[in-house]
Formats: sequence, structure tokens, C-alpha cells
Amino acid sequence: MSRLKFRCRGLYWRQLFVTAGMVLLTLCLLGVSFFSLSYNYARSQEVQEIAAKARVMSQLSASYLESGRYLEIEDLRNDQDFQRLAAFGAMVSDVQFLICDTEGRVLLSTDEALSGLTITIPAEMTRKVMEQGSAHWRDDLGGIYAHPRFAVGVAAVSPATGELVGEVVSLSTTASLDAMWGGFIGLFFMTSFVVLMVAFMASSVTAMRQVKPIREMVEATRRYAEGDFDIRMNDYGRDDEVGELAASFNAMADSLQQTERQRREFIANISHELKTPMTTIAGYTDGILDGTIPPENEKQYLSIIAGESRRLSRLVRRMLDVSQLQAINPLVNGNHFDLCESMRRVLISMEKKITDRNLDVEADIPDGPILVLGDNDLITQVIYNLLENAAKFARQGSTLYLGAVVRDGKARVTVRNLGDTIPAAELPLLFERFHKSDKSRSEDKDGVGLGLYIVKTILEQHKEKINVTSENGVTTFSFSLAME
Repeated sequence: MSRLKFRCRGLYWRQLFVTAGMVLLTLCLLGVSFFSLSYNYARSQEVQEIAAKARVMSQLSASYLESGRYLEIEDLRNDQDFQRLAAFGAMVSDVQFLICDTEGRVLLSTDEALSGLTITIPAEMTRKVMEQGSAHWRDDLGGIYAHPRFAVGVAAVSPATGELVGEVVSLSTTASLDAMWGGFIGLFFMTSFVVLMVAFMASSVTAMRQVKPIREMVEATRRYAEGDFDIRMNDYGRDDEVGELAASFNAMADSLQQTERQRREFIANISHELKTPMTTIAGYTDGILDGTIPPENEKQYLSIIAGESRRLSRLVRRMLDVSQLQAINPLVNGNHFDLCESMRRVLISMEKKITDRNLDVEADIPDGPILVLGDNDLITQVIYNLLENAAKFARQGSTLYLGAVVRDGKARVTVRNLGDTIPAAELPLLFERFHKSDKSRSEDKDGVGLGLYIVKTILEQHKEKINVTSENGVTTFSFSLAME
């Protein structure tokens, strides 16, 4: 039991973790994709804005960088007009500008942190700017800045000659992007936590709803193993696979309960039926052996012992017949036989019993053949059992009826007698094993209570049913057989 409970708990946690893992993986993939796209888009936008500002500054500074005007760096730095122009451009554009010559040497910087320093833009970046007209990169200017900055270089072209006279590099901090990145990360983790908790709770409830019926089935199975078939599954009003499983489980429990009830009834009935002849045999045998029964009466009681022995033999043989009948499929070969001929043979074999009871017979059997589908021997046994049962309980001097007609594509056989009326409540019990009415127990010592049960079993094997009615002393048995 503990092992089964552990498996149920394992199923619960397994589904819980799989669901939470899938949600977390989805969030991570979506987060990485969104952050990557948004960061690249924001960076591209910022690069374009900085490049536009650098182009404006390059146009303003191109005339100052024309060849021969500034031979030394200090010449440009001492030009107050240009300094004010560059400072104004940096202020309104919120970036820092580096005015460089064609070799990448910084001639003027609007960033006061760089004043007095000799700085050279990396040769590779300068080459790209001169060749492509613009370029962007991240740089800390050789460690001058604590953190790398966006740098966008734009070539400065002389408006008069169209020659490259230098480059303008715009510098922007990554603080805004870093802040955005940090905000996104914080929002992502907060959202992920909330979504994960919601998914965890939803998955927990769903998993519990799925596991709870399984746990109940485990408990029910244990109870069934102990022989208690009264427990039933609760479907919780569900119309899904679990509800169908619960309904099937309850149907199985009903079937097991009915089978167990039939088994107990069968054991009780067979015990009763066996006890009576065995008690009689043992009692009379002991009476003969110990001298209680006088020698002159021994033949009489030996005759009784022989009769009870034969009755016991018939009971065992009938039980074996029932067991064999349940394994037969008489329709598998599709054989046809003449029902009328089988009925005539039964009448001939029953002639002595009918005569001994001073009965007449009304036989309504067609002259022509009625071909029906099934096993000839088994159906003959059905007719024999019904006619024997009718003769046994018919009133002395009355008439038995045995007839066959074709109706709605089927052959219908009817056996009728005149005797005592069978109560309506007892009619469904006639076809149960070892069932006898009180009167038959007192008068019919040869019967074992399996004749009508065998009839019902054979007809069920033929996919047919038998009907019985009893009114005003007239009891009628009827059944049908397929003709094709």
C-alpha cells in the first residue's frame, strides 16, 4: 500500500514540476528573446541619433578642419569661437564630441574630463570612418572612462573640395540602456515569479484532481482484494477520462459484487443439494451396518440408498454439463438443422413419461422442415428439458402443448401445461441454479434444480431468451431461434 501511495505522490509532484518547468522555460525563452530584440532596437535607435548629431557637428567643424588652417592641436583648442560652437552642440545634443584629424588625434573635446589629455582614436576605427564615412563601437578610450561608452564616428568632409579633413566622434554613456536593461530584468523576474506561482497553484489543483481518484481507486482495489465490494468511486461530476474511468470502475465493482453473490449462492445451494442425498445415504448405511434396520427391511433401504446415489450422480453430471455449456459457441460454424424433426424426436423419447402421468399431447408441428441456426443437440436438450418439466408439473389427465411457428423471420417454440399457477414473483427465479418451488421439493425427488438453468444457458449461447407466463393454472414457456 505504501508503495502505491508513493507512486501517486510521485505522479503528483512529477506533473507539478513538469508544468512549472515548462512555464519557467517558456518565460526564460520569451524574456531572452524580448530583451535581446528590445536592447538591440534601443541601441540601434541610439546609434542613429548619435550619428545624426555627429553628422551635424562634422558639417559645422569641417571648415575649421580644412587642411592647413590648424597646424597644431593647440591652435584649435585656442579658437574660442569653435570651442563655444562645439560646447553648444554638446549641450543641446546631450552628447560629448571629439574633433579629430584624419589620423584620429583628438584636436578638441567637449568633455572637461578629457581636457589636457592627448588622446588618439584607435587606428582601426579611424580607418573604418575614413573608408565608410561612419562607424560605431564601444570604447573606454584606453581606460580613461570607467565604463565603455557608445562611440559614433563620422567623417568630416570639406564643403569646398570634398576632401576628408578629419572626423567627429560622438560619445554617449550607456546609462540609459543599462537602466532600461535593469528595469526589464526586474520586471521580468517579478512577472516570472507571479506567473510561476499562478502556474504552480493551478498545476497543483489540477494534479490533485487527477491523483485523488487514483488514490481512491488504490484504496478501493485493496478493499476488493479483501472481499469488500461495497465501495464505489466518486466521479466528482466530471465528464472526462477520469469520470469515464470512475464509471467503468464502478461497473466493474457491480459485476464483481454480483459474481461474488452468485458464487456464494452457488456454494450454499450446492452444499444443500449435496447434503440431502449424502445424509440419507450415510444414515441408512449406518443403520444397516449397526443393525438398527432389521434384515428384512435392508433391501428397501438399500433401494433408497441406490436412488439417492443415482440422484447424486445426476447432480454432479448436470454441474459438469453447465460448466461445459458456458464454454460453447454454437453459432460459430453457422450450422442449420430441422427444428421440427428435433421436436418429434423429443416427443418420442418422452412417450413413456407422458403416458405414465396419463397426459395427452397437442402437437402443433408443421409437416415441412423449419431450418434454424444453432446446435441441434443443444436445442434438442432445451426442448426435452422444457417438455419434461411441463409433464412433471402438469395436472393428471391434462393436455400438454408443444408447437412451433415461424414469425418475423424467426422460429418460435412454445411448451404449455395445465397445473398450479406459479406466483409472478417466482417466475424470474425459475431459471436460477438449484431453484425449486416448495411443492417440487416435496414431490420431485429426482430433480436437481438445474434443468431450466441449462435451458437458459443454452439459449443465451444462441443469443436468444426464454419467456414464461403463468395465469389461471396455464404455464407457458416460449423461445425463438434465428433462421439465418
